[in-house]
Amino acid sequence: MKALVYHGPGKKSWEEVPDAAIQEPTDVVVRVVTTTICGTDLHILHGDVAAVTDGRILGHEAVGTVTEVGDAVTVFQAGDRVLVPAITKCGRCEYCQRGMPSHCQTVGGIGWIFGHLIDGTQAETVRVPYADTSLYAVPDSVTNEQAIFLADSLPTGYEVGVLAGQVRPGDTVAVVGVGPVGLSSVLTAGLWGASKVIAIDTNKFRLDKALEFGATDAVEAGPGTVAEVIALTDGLGVDVSIEAVGYPETLLTTASLVRPGGFIANIGVHGTPVELPMQDMWIQNVTLTMGLVDTVSIPTLLKMVASGRIPAEKMGTHSFTFDEMDEAYDVFKNAAANSALKVVIRPA
Repeated sequence: MKALVYHGPGKKSWEEVPDAAIQEPTDVVVRVVTTTICGTDLHILHGDVAAVTDGRILGHEAVGTVTEVGDAVTVFQAGDRVLVPAITKCGRCEYCQRGMPSHCQTVGGIGWIFGHLIDGTQAETVRVPYADTSLYAVPDSVTNEQAIFLADSLPTGYEVGVLAGQVRPGDTVAVVGVGPVGLSSVLTAGLWGASKVIAIDTNKFRLDKALEFGATDAVEAGPGTVAEVIALTDGLGVDVSIEAVGYPETLLTTASLVRPGGFIANIGVHGTPVELPMQDMWIQNVTLTMGLVDTVSIPTLLKMVASGRIPAEKMGTHSFTFDEMDEAYDVFKNAAANSALKVVIRPA
């Protein structure tokens, strides 16, 4: 088969590799019919993730068809259309039992293993461990192009942003950075009754998209950002402030927007230390949360997409074939210049 293989920082190649195959009785093999690229893939190519070594197939999101089934698999069979999520879970360890498969102990202490600790989904086929507890059947009413965004970005924005930030009916929510994950928070904040969702970004295309996705207000980031957002509230700040970028300055901006007793939900992947003004924050009774997605919300989100409540397909702005993988990466890497959100990649 062909797959996108990592060969060290800045190096990748769409090349011939051995076919994915059953290794354990709990495995299945899935023929990939739709995949996409995540910002984490770009971090890997920058050399930021030391655990990803030369020869690793990249990618951790896919929709496909089961082609082979291990002897211990009982839930799925060949021919089933499934969603392969970013998180793999055994379903039995302490962390899986407490609803935190992001730290599944059986698969290595971290649920994100595709394109990280094992070969990933940017390939013609992929081996899926612990298939019965990790895969999700895709309803006939949900298209591949809708389902692919439930593998990572939508659950991340919902779980690590909206749920961790404890959005409640009537709340005012600010989302700093409305790339794919930030937009996922915008899309899902309304599920918990947010009365106002303020999108903040430097990119006008993304701000326009945020309004299309349900934001009530769009603020172009700049020197007057904090004052403008505070003016959109009752003068005290927002109830929930969500950071979806991963830079020290954006987290500081996010923290400055929240009112006393509010929540700061950090989604962004931070690669450098952040110095927070704890001397000012402690007395404000704010709560700061952060974390890796668990993807346990996928069944709920699948229902929301199937019912039309969440137009997940709007996340995809560009389409490519497997043989255009390099071009897909170039477009996604330069998302602002290409007016891109997420790319959809399929076989020719």
